[in-house]
Amino acid sequence: MDLFEKCYNFTKADEVKNLGLYPYFHQIEENEGPVVRVEGRNMIMAGSNNYLGLTAHPKVKKAAEDAVHKYGTGCSGSRYLTGTLDLHIKLEERLAEFLGFESVLLFSTGFQTALGILSTLAQKGDYIISDKENHACIISGALMAKGGFAEFVRYKHNDMKDLERVLSSVPDSAGKFVVTDGVFSVTGEIVNLPELIKVAKKYGARILVDDAHSIGVIGDSGRGTANYFGLEEETDLVMGTFSKSFASLGGFVAGPERVTNYLKHHSAAIIFSASPTPASCAATLATLDIIEEQPELVEKLLSNSKKMQKGFRELGFNIIESETAIVPVILGDFDLALQFWRKLFDRGIFVNAFVPPGVPPNMSMMRTSYMATHEDEHLEQILDIFKIVGKEFNLI
Repeated sequence: MDLFEKCYNFTKADEVKNLGLYPYFHQIEENEGPVVRVEGRNMIMAGSNNYLGLTAHPKVKKAAEDAVHKYGTGCSGSRYLTGTLDLHIKLEERLAEFLGFESVLLFSTGFQTALGILSTLAQKGDYIISDKENHACIISGALMAKGGFAEFVRYKHNDMKDLERVLSSVPDSAGKFVVTDGVFSVTGEIVNLPELIKVAKKYGARILVDDAHSIGVIGDSGRGTANYFGLEEETDLVMGTFSKSFASLGGFVAGPERVTNYLKHHSAAIIFSASPTPASCAATLATLDIIEEQPELVEKLLSNSKKMQKGFRELGFNIIESETAIVPVILGDFDLALQFWRKLFDRGIFVNAFVPPGVPPNMSMMRTSYMATHEDEHLEQILDIFKIVGKEFNLI
């Protein structure tokens, strides 16, 4: 059998493109945050993870430009060898202080962070216990660890009774690693961290929280899930990304210095990958300055999200409510979701269509998300167009 046969047999994307309903890989030509230019026209962005709206902030852009002039465009090596700059160390120290952890270690991307942590810490005979709705990076990292003969099991979404059921079946002698999203990326729900910690500690398990969608969104000045619950000292490890609220690219893990030191010297994702670029580190440091100086940005973000939840609810849409920046509008049907997305797109609203297998069957949705820089006029226009399209499809 030809290895490429499956590639030539895959025609679903082409079929959807031919219908004019393909919602992915559209080219953004200009981006100022709430408004983007796509295929020659301006659109309101209601699907970005740029939660604090800092990708276009003059201070962030200037920091990236200055770093390029000082250090060049890349590091040309891994952190292990020639790729460690003083910028990397400064960012690690600043992040550790901001998050309230002893130490931070940088990775080149958020996805790579999960791979590097899980495949390194979970070894033969250890167990990774994962929420069923965790992000794909956690699943991939767990599967890598499984290739090294660690065990990988999952518990029902945010169900602490099921977590206890799973943990109680794990041998006492095994190392146990409970891994969860802090804010779940599809639904915007917040993990029940207090109960998760209680259950995990009962069985001697270590805990990793993925705060990709939490940092800059929940907690004091956006310090994330552990801070939101006041449980920094009870949370073993926190990982995150710079590609969302930090308006850049890269990833990190925060935790005890002995753990980050072990990862630094054993994780293939650190040793064999080029380090984060000077521009991305400088941009992240600049956003950290802004977040610390302007905590009202987090308040504005959550105010915008609450306004949209209220607006969708009053229009009659089925939504998942949360205290985060993500507001999913549930449509259910796969074909309906693609058609609904196209109507929004044609009217100047850019959102994300989430369909199976990315979501469960009959849970296709418009996964909307908001920024601190959305103004009321943007939000009202989004609601107005959702109302028009919702009535067109007899949904409201």
